[in-house]
Amino acid sequence: MRNLVVSGYYGSKNAGDEAMLAAMLEVLSDLDPKLHITVISADPEDTRERHGVDAVGWLDITAILQLLGHADLLISGGGSLLQNVTSRRSLYYYLGIIFLALAVHTPVMLYAQGIGPIEGGLARWLMKKIVNRTKLITVRDHGSLEELAHLGIRKPRIEATADAVLAIHPVDKEAGRHILTEAGAEGTKPVIGISVREWCGWTHYKDVLASVAQEVVMRYDARVVFLPMQYPEDVRAAESIAERIEGAAKAQVTVLPGEYRTHELLSLVGNMDLMIAIRLHALIFAGVMGVPMIGISYDPKIDRFLDSIGETPVGSLENVTPDELLAAVQDKWEHRKAIRQHTAALLKKQRGLAERSAELAVGLLDTDAGKK
Repeated sequence: MRNLVVSGYYGSKNAGDEAMLAAMLEVLSDLDPKLHITVISADPEDTRERHGVDAVGWLDITAILQLLGHADLLISGGGSLLQNVTSRRSLYYYLGIIFLALAVHTPVMLYAQGIGPIEGGLARWLMKKIVNRTKLITVRDHGSLEELAHLGIRKPRIEATADAVLAIHPVDKEAGRHILTEAGAEGTKPVIGISVREWCGWTHYKDVLASVAQEVVMRYDARVVFLPMQYPEDVRAAESIAERIEGAAKAQVTVLPGEYRTHELLSLVGNMDLMIAIRLHALIFAGVMGVPMIGISYDPKIDRFLDSIGETPVGSLENVTPDELLAAVQDKWEHRKAIRQHTAALLKKQRGLAERSAELAVGLLDTDAGKK
């Protein structure tokens, strides 16, 4: 039995990151059912219960060091771990875990990561010094390849694959229908999903989304459902938008109030006719479930993912307007059948690329480079 340790933003109630872990575990276990996997988690008990793997606390450095000392490989990823725009401290933490693995001679793989942006001379120097000592890097987009090149990281084998979540299998829509019914959002009306987050205390984009939600309810006789990807923060953000909606449209707007598992979120998205999202993994869930999507950018990772499937964001949180967002909705609505077919073909390729990261990880374990 080979021991693999996974480091990432797990156990923090972020649906996208939990979906990444679920997808990674699914594909890795399919490739090698005998792998023993331990996850470094902010909530080890939740990770054990949710994913059925061993876990240790992310601040228990003694336990982590002991774990790495007996590991055959550390996987760092997936996600946007190595950047310092949304959090300046997390970059140093994840680099620190990589450094600990290297200190005890455990090989390291960066798995389907989105690299950067990385600001500051010290941060960029540390990235170059530490990441150049890893064995293998897969990144989820070509923008990350460019960031690695700018940082001078060239020594490991580097390959562009795709976001780990794209390897996850589509699910049945029944669980999502049940949740919608429980929330009072059942019926035959079309469903337009919206996934939002708080960002820098800004309110402009909230006003825009409220205006658009109100208009699409009336224009398409639709129901709007807000989908939380980070609990409970996204629920509060969605409620602050729903409060801005006025008149008869308000009765057709639902804010889902709970914390949902990966399969539930996928099933919910599968019940939607269109997804408007700020959250990256809400867009990816739409791709997995074959639902037309509209992305609003707040981070290069949104632009990079949309570019990988031939899409572009409809503005950014700072400058998006109701008119351009409504125009995008109308275009997707009129061509949604053709869009579903086109996106399905593109996502099939992305699924294969996402599985490639797992294949490379298992291959690394099978070589002398992946053994201590």
